[in-house]
Amino acid sequence: MAHVVILGAGTGGMPAAYEMKEALGSGHTVTLISANDYFQFVPSNPWVGVGWKTRGDIAFPIKPYVERKGIHFIPQSAEHIDPEAQRITLADGGKVGYDYLMIATGPKLAFENVPGSDPHEGPIQSVCTVDHAEKAYAEYQALLREPGPIVMGAMAGASCFGPAYEYAMIVAADLKRRGQRDKIPSFTFVTSEPYLGHLGIQGVGDSRGILTRGLEEEGIEAYTNCKVTKVEGHKMHVTQVDEQGETIQEMILPVKFGMMIPAFKGVPAVAGVDGLCNPGGFVLVDAHQRSKKYANIFAAGIAIAIPPVEQTPVPTGAPKTGYMIESMVGAAVANIKADVEGRKGEQTMGTWNAVCFADMGDRGAAFVALPQLRPRKVDIFAYGRWVHLAKVAFEKYFIRKMKMGVPEPFYEKILFRMMGITRLQEGAPHRKAS
Repeated sequence: MAHVVILGAGTGGMPAAYEMKEALGSGHTVTLISANDYFQFVPSNPWVGVGWKTRGDIAFPIKPYVERKGIHFIPQSAEHIDPEAQRITLADGGKVGYDYLMIATGPKLAFENVPGSDPHEGPIQSVCTVDHAEKAYAEYQALLREPGPIVMGAMAGASCFGPAYEYAMIVAADLKRRGQRDKIPSFTFVTSEPYLGHLGIQGVGDSRGILTRGLEEEGIEAYTNCKVTKVEGHKMHVTQVDEQGETIQEMILPVKFGMMIPAFKGVPAVAGVDGLCNPGGFVLVDAHQRSKKYANIFAAGIAIAIPPVEQTPVPTGAPKTGYMIESMVGAAVANIKADVEGRKGEQTMGTWNAVCFADMGDRGAAFVALPQLRPRKVDIFAYGRWVHLAKVAFEKYFIRKMKMGVPEPFYEKILFRMMGITRLQEGAPHRKAS
């Protein structure tokens, strides 16, 4: 009997546990380990950050749902992984052995890269976790009581740019709904991208044009090729460079309320394993999601190492979107199953495709990149109210799926329908898409 441990219970890890249990059946053991005892639907955190959703809408306890599927759950953070002994040491000192390990952890948020950028230190918030989103909402309420300058965007080394645009547009939409947009003296978007809509993947379709117009229409002034060097009090220090990386200007931006996506690193327990990770702490895997050093360790999602798509004047990383994560998880599960059943010659590969929804108030932006990296067979970026509605529906579907323990793929089902909708909108004026 094999024991498979899934480390991490986010949008990759929890589906992985369900898929793994269904694939192996009752004759084998699946254990899910998570630092949190709850699941959070991370894509909805920007809504929590303006009070459009609450923690109760997007988070729920993990244990009752996974254990009724026969999955053992341990709500502890991992402190150390010993790949030779095939054992994980937990925060409480407990130890868990494994035959196979799938790493599906979220990132360590590298606030230490920019002094003063931690949400607990100053005015710069985060929407990367539901805890941070709740704090962002509390600070947003303080802004409503006493309006001041807003700064949002993404730090140097960030690899998840969508939520930065998303939260900026959602806040702008919410301010207008409240009749307070004109009380904000300045609203600035600062990003490490070489141009708006780059998104860490050289853009998708007309992402550059659509997002540039979107920010302009909301009265948000944007700066690209920027590195935030520090935050002191209510001042953000920013260096902007040209295409050669030479400094154009040094700026000090006033900020009463801000949200910046930080750079990501691998979690310490994973990053500390000799030979498992790159210098950033992300797992080095082959095309089959298997560790390049340890044959019984697999990884999927944010935990894996993906090199930047290109060298940019200010460092940017490549995102790991939902479709890609779903595909990686499926490949890892299939390959572990093949190993367990003695079919080691059979190898399944994931597909690095990207389908993403970003809400922007009453409308939204969506992109399809097949594959995510250029050259692509499909390269579409669309804008319209249908995206907002699609993301609302997606949240409800995914949370229901995680509660029911249904391991069915989602992105494959919506891909062709979404492509049909977006093709109709290719070339449509920004305001005409609906």
